[in-house]
Amino acid sequence: MRLKGTVAFVTGGAGSIGRAIALLLAKKGISVAIADLNENASCNVADEAQRLGGVALGVGVDVTRKADVAEAVYQVKERLGNIDILVNCAGIYSHSFVVEMGEEEWDAVVNVNLKGTFLTCQAVIPNMQRMKFGKIVNISSGHGFKGGKKAAHYSASKAGVVVFTKSLALELAPYKINVNCVAPGITDTEMPRRVMSEEEISTRARTNPMGRIGAPDDIADAVLFLISEESRYITGQTIYVNGGDLMPS
Repeated sequence: MRLKGTVAFVTGGAGSIGRAIALLLAKKGISVAIADLNENASCNVADEAQRLGGVALGVGVDVTRKADVAEAVYQVKERLGNIDILVNCAGIYSHSFVVEMGEEEWDAVVNVNLKGTFLTCQAVIPNMQRMKFGKIVNISSGHGFKGGKKAAHYSASKAGVVVFTKSLALELAPYKINVNCVAPGITDTEMPRRVMSEEEISTRARTNPMGRIGAPDDIADAVLFLISEESRYITGQTIYVNGGDLMPS
């Protein structure tokens, strides 16, 4: 896949999906910067990647703050080199009816999920443009296509990520930079368990066409394809990783 020796920056890298992505990229010979609000957790994932034989760096970053993102990107460039691959996995979720939702709750979800994606892209793109190469993968969600009860803020932010991805793909295609999106369905992480019982999760697994919910590695494999040479003519697209649970036309 011609990935060995490149440098990746993975936000939300200490979460279940971000960790799976970071470790897979490290196994493929990519130097990986694991960025997360929890710097200790990001360093722990970096240690895991190094035990697998990879080159990795853990950094703390608040993706909602431009100066914070700029500093994290600077650290990565100084220690690992120019960033060739960006994976925007940082995201948060909360559960509220619109009529009960506080402005602060709305802002927190939209700022991390959508504004954070914008700020990290903005920080790494200039160097990619100079190199005439880059791979950007943004993580959306099935909620961004079908909505969700008590998840209007989350759904809106993830729908925004999809359209932002399409717009950015058009802007960056002349520079040979691919920008794509992965939209997971329900995945075996801590996030669904905050709002769903084990019985509800089991029901979702039984009713899924493939008979299970997703695993973080399923998402990581899709990301790996989108950063590979094999996806060189794919940009502005969304891959749905949900076992057939959602098939947008």
